[in-house]
Amino acid sequence: MGDFWGPDLISDLPQSIIESILVRLPIRDAVRTSILSSKWRYKWNGITKIVIDEKCVPSGNDPTIVEKSLIKFVNQLLFLHQGPIHKFQITNSYLQSCPEIDQWVLFLSRNDLKELVLELGEGEWFRIPSCLFNCKKLTRLELFRCELELPLTFKGFLCLKTLILHQVLISPEAIESLISSCSLLESLSLSYFDSLALTIHAPNLLYLYLEGEFKDLCLEDTPLLVDISVAMYMTDDIAEHFEQSSSCNFTKFLGGVPNLERLAGHIYFTKGSSNTPPATDAPDLDFWSEECPSDCTLKQLKVVKLTDMCGVPHEMELIKFLLANSPVLETMSIVPCIYVMESQLKMLIELVRFRRASARAEIIFVRD
Repeated sequence: MGDFWGPDLISDLPQSIIESILVRLPIRDAVRTSILSSKWRYKWNGITKIVIDEKCVPSGNDPTIVEKSLIKFVNQLLFLHQGPIHKFQITNSYLQSCPEIDQWVLFLSRNDLKELVLELGEGEWFRIPSCLFNCKKLTRLELFRCELELPLTFKGFLCLKTLILHQVLISPEAIESLISSCSLLESLSLSYFDSLALTIHAPNLLYLYLEGEFKDLCLEDTPLLVDISVAMYMTDDIAEHFEQSSSCNFTKFLGGVPNLERLAGHIYFTKGSSNTPPATDAPDLDFWSEECPSDCTLKQLKVVKLTDMCGVPHEMELIKFLLANSPVLETMSIVPCIYVMESQLKMLIELVRFRRASARAEIIFVRD
């Protein structure tokens, strides 16, 4: 190799530098470097990051053949690999739920795994094997379209900092237990959950993203939160629950986040919803002043975004509360619901009257 092209300077680089080069290549190309020369035969098999994405798909149109080829490739890859694997990622639509993935997770659980991402094709949902919970060094866990059940002996991922669950079949009790048992958790993302009532205990949590149908949300131990984004799907059943429930803990949602800097709220009327705005009668309008502590001040909140606002009394009381208790607020962006165009002027008039704790607060009213 060196005689034809000149001095071979790359082959003699330190292994750490060579690995930093190899991990930037698609994994198939990294493995192919083994044919360059005898020096390169085993340089790839110590890389600590393995990503099986769409770039790994072999040529061919038959999905079944492509999947079998991928499974064979990963089996050989792990069999020949030496040393720890810190990151393992599958984001490949051709790979479906199969027994081999259980074996891969078992292998990874014995190799100092720190980051795991599993996003398989949209076939039968994958059931996460219990050996995952032996990965004591996990710092990041992302699971998509799968089933997850916590073993009775599970004590938590004590190093986990990022948890992302997207379309995961798991009981509400298990979610709460998983969150509370990960004491270092900093970032939490839960999406596509149905009719979920959730209480969150996470003393080190900084970032929270929630998307789906939520009946109840309670932040009981989240003093460090700086960024919250909630996207709610409003079905007829959820709307009826809010109308009938007198114990909804959304009123506790902001009381325990003194360091909040950014708040984004979205409400989407789903296909099952009647797409009619909420009723304008508003009992218990004083719940913000009654339920939140008298000294509740969002001292760090700078940005607020509220979408699909209908201008009904409870929404306006929330806006009023945020403006009056956010002394460093810089921007509040409000996007009105398209179904209540006639009430937008009324909303604007009310907004102008609200007292603002921050002299710099700018209200941006976005009309589509």
